[in-house]
Amino acid sequence: MKSRIIRDILNRRTIVEKEAELMVLRYLNRNTDFQPRIRNQAQQALSNTTSAAFPTHASNRCLETGKGRGIMSKWRLCRFQFRLKALSGGIPGVHKSSW
Repeated sequence: MKSRIIRDILNRRTIVEKEAELMVLRYLNRNTDFQPRIRNQAQQALSNTTSAAFPTHASNRCLETGKGRGIMSKWRLCRFQFRLKALSGGIPGVHKSSW
């Protein structure tokens, strides 16, 4: 398994683990009913959070090859691997169209 694939899996796992914590911190930061001190603490905690915890840090990568371009996001495969699997019947419901 390529290191890019492993790194992508670990990044996505970090995002899932930190999701609830980030939602709470964002709520505390944006809610004007709280005292400014609490809102500032939430803002500090958000700014100190590692960038790998945010969903925008994750990039789409092919699960087979680790490529970062030409990804079919629904299946998380690059276009060539998608084509090979679709032609061999490896993806249910996908077949070559002709008209």
